[in-house]
Amino acid sequence: MIVIGSGPGGYVAAIRCAQLGLKTAIIEKYSTLGGTCLNVGCIPSKALLDSSEHFYNAGHTFAEHGIEISKPKANITQMIARKGGVVKANVDGIAYLMKKNKIDIHTGVGSFVDKNTIKITPADGKSKTITGEKIIIATGSKPTPLPFAPFDKKRIISSTEALELKEIPKHLIVVGGGVIGMELGSVYARIGSKVTVVEFLDSIIPTMDGTMGKELQKSTKKLGIDFYLGHKVTAIENKGKEVLLKAEDKAGKQIELKGDYCLVSIGRRPYTEGLGLDKVGIETDRGQIPVDNHLKTKVDNIYAIGDVVRGAMLAHKAEEEGVMVAEQLAGQKPHINYNLIPGVVYTWPEVASVGYTEEQLKKDGKAYKVGSFPYKALGRARASMDLDGLVKILADKNTDEILGVHIIGARAADMIAAGVVAMEYRASAEDVARMSHAHPTYMEAVKEACLAATANRPLHM
Repeated sequence: MIVIGSGPGGYVAAIRCAQLGLKTAIIEKYSTLGGTCLNVGCIPSKALLDSSEHFYNAGHTFAEHGIEISKPKANITQMIARKGGVVKANVDGIAYLMKKNKIDIHTGVGSFVDKNTIKITPADGKSKTITGEKIIIATGSKPTPLPFAPFDKKRIISSTEALELKEIPKHLIVVGGGVIGMELGSVYARIGSKVTVVEFLDSIIPTMDGTMGKELQKSTKKLGIDFYLGHKVTAIENKGKEVLLKAEDKAGKQIELKGDYCLVSIGRRPYTEGLGLDKVGIETDRGQIPVDNHLKTKVDNIYAIGDVVRGAMLAHKAEEEGVMVAEQLAGQKPHINYNLIPGVVYTWPEVASVGYTEEQLKKDGKAYKVGSFPYKALGRARASMDLDGLVKILADKNTDEILGVHIIGARAADMIAAGVVAMEYRASAEDVARMSHAHPTYMEAVKEACLAATANRPLHM
């Protein structure tokens, strides 16, 4: 087995293949393993999110808790350094797992010579080739630039550069109110930057349930974040020490914004450059590699997973696909329910969702009922001063089966796993409502929302 790419999809696929007895090699173009997620994505952004949250609390909630300190000062250099340490520890952990599972590591760009042969071209040194019976493509994705404003990595930046800034921006303009834009925008808003979000659609985090976007916007406005929703960016220009952005609303009214950095976070695109797909007759469709329900490409022994194929660009989705391919090749019968892959926004409050959104149910003409419960009615939330947020449960109007779980609030990222479990077992809202939930916990909001959905009878509201 040859795996091209060592992100969460690739390295997990390699580990599972090795566990199942396949002699496995992994190819990574960069000098460190882990792909985007570990190096310039999930892990470093969470490190900065946690650091900025600690800083914000020190200046805004410590006194209420009876903790008296002098006014805190944000040290961006140390925050970035700590983030680097977190990344290194995780990357070293992946290298250890490769060694533990006797997986061969090859550093360089992997490209097809034929359907069984991969040429590996390192940054320095001679190229070599290796052969494999089966090959998995797991090369991930890259940030998408605006066609009229490519990343200059100085003033017009992607998420990669936003994780390495050497100063706290005075004014950070964020193009795109999706997951990445809101996470990194909140990081810098907490540590003192003026942050302005410009979003083409009428809501932030537009792929999630509409209620989540409205609640997150209300919450992040408290950080001082300004929003221009329904605005199309028409120009971004690096003026040297500042950047100028022009945009217009649906009526054609134009605005101009000036900042010292502009983070463009309008999405990501599959990364297949240098793979030599033409050598094996694989053509991409809108950048993606077409695969069947078993993640097999048109070439019988070549598979593709993660961000280069259809579906949400999520690390855990890629991991599940890597395991699925490995287990299929071992003769097992794994499956993935793509509707039950959760999505998370790691702002504070966090946002997490699984299943159908209310907008999807309306569009499909599905009869449903809604139960919700606010965090402010939770004893646990009052104790921790995390009053922003709510739990929203969508259930089938006739059968009471849970169709969607949407949470905005403290620890939502961890709580959503309970929603995934319930929906995997096709639980009804009443099933969850009748289960005992420890008191006081944030999970009580899920129980109460299920009570509200079942018979409109929450106990604490």
